[in-house]
Amino acid sequence: MTGEKPRKACCLVSEVLEEAGFDREKARRLRRQILEGVILLCQWQLERMEATEPPAPGGRKARKVKVE
Repeated sequence: MTGEKPRKACCLVSEVLEEAGFDREKARRLRRQILEGVILLCQWQLERMEATEPPAPGGRKARKVKVE
């Protein structure tokens, strides 16, 4: 060591991300885009489940849903 005070890991990570051009705003946009994608995937799966045959009378028997 050169006598420097060790830096915290969070500061080093922030520095690396900043040097890579990954700022808070970009992280926020990416997080939002990922969450919207997850929502769309869930909606799509729900639509597919509703499009398959209706559940057995009584609603207790599980249905198999093919996942593509």
